[in-house]
Amino acid sequence: MVCVRGGDNRTGELFSYVDLEARVRRDHPPRAIRTIVNEALSALEREFAALYSPIGRPSIPPEKLLRAMLLQTFYSIRSERLLMERLEYDLLFRWFVGVGVDDAAWDHSVFSKNRDRRLEGDISAKFLVALLARSPR
Repeated sequence: MVCVRGGDNRTGELFSYVDLEARVRRDHPPRAIRTIVNEALSALEREFAALYSPIGRPSIPPEKLLRAMLLQTFYSIRSERLLMERLEYDLLFRWFVGVGVDDAAWDHSVFSKNRDRRLEGDISAKFLVALLARSPR
């Protein structure tokens, strides 16, 4: 078989039709983890609502922040700045967190700005308890 060398040309597509669901293998371990995480986050809906004002500009959903923090732990990412860099280009991270392909990653400062809110409501501890309650034994 004779192969013709392909060109090393970069294509800058104007539109993207990437389906993140299709890009993550069906048997990839984060799929099972994400299901458990989403169930735990659903159980904390009232706690999240109590921490945020009904008026004002919308914030980044706490569910997305907590999913991102889990990835930071799973992949041993040493800073929120590096986590946001990874979220910018990693499709698996975008899928797990719930960020669209065309959405920009957040500024790393959103974590420090929301840290007090999570501590005030003891959200991180409640999230871990909810995760452990749902994890398969």
